[in-house]
Amino acid sequence: MKIAIVTDSTAYLPDRIKDASNLFVIPIPVILDGKIYNEGIDIEADEYYSLLNNSSEFPTTSQPALGEVIELYKGIVAKGFDTIISIHLSAGISGFVNTLFSLTDSIEGVTLYPYDSKITSVPMGHMVEAALDLVKKNASLEEIFAKLDIIRDNTYAYLIVDDLNNLVRGGRLTNGAALIAGLLKIKPILTFEDGKIILFEKIRSTKKAFARAENIIGQRDKEINRPVKLYVIHANNLAVAEEEKEKLQKQYPEAIIEIGHFGPVIGTHLGEKAIGICISAQ
Repeated sequence: MKIAIVTDSTAYLPDRIKDASNLFVIPIPVILDGKIYNEGIDIEADEYYSLLNNSSEFPTTSQPALGEVIELYKGIVAKGFDTIISIHLSAGISGFVNTLFSLTDSIEGVTLYPYDSKITSVPMGHMVEAALDLVKKNASLEEIFAKLDIIRDNTYAYLIVDDLNNLVRGGRLTNGAALIAGLLKIKPILTFEDGKIILFEKIRSTKKAFARAENIIGQRDKEINRPVKLYVIHANNLAVAEEEKEKLQKQYPEAIIEIGHFGPVIGTHLGEKAIGICISAQ
């Protein structure tokens, strides 16, 4: 059995795995002012936020062209792989991973396993990293999926966004939650529930929202009861991310804490300056 790992461009991948010979990345398109950009190929995060701020239209995202995905899978087969584990952003954000299930019997010479990470960005990159490490150790499929399930079932993310309008206009958060936030002038904490972004708690200020998220992370650490990593993820907001990492490190001195960023696709939905605080089983 020769296993390839496929993911999409919303995954924030550690440098040490980016050039792995059995890793393949499907770019997710972003449409900005009528022009299509393939994340990670035509546009990177830093450039994107500059374009976003000067755009005349609200940006949108779309699923990759199915024909291009099929060609990628066929190319992987041509390289001698007979098994593909395809790890993708939450079905609650995009229908792409569900689309892949329709392909499981249509690619000759390979067994395809689509996997819904129920998250995105750094935690999804962590899943990809874990899968690649296990493949290198000749782990069985059962062992790989068991590890992915442990990470997925023990990943919690809390999002503090500057403006809810992007999420509402993109259909990733209900209008009701945004309306309540606007009327009460609150700073909401959002989270993922079954892969969907929902309102977790309403807080009166940004400072209190961060403090609350930091406290929740500590509670989740006790619940997980196994080695964890903490992540601070930002949408073109590195200075705040670094400050938040420093605060978390003081509160949880033994924790491994890493900083990552939201790329163009997730940045489109969360908006610039968003910060995510996340804990995940190792």
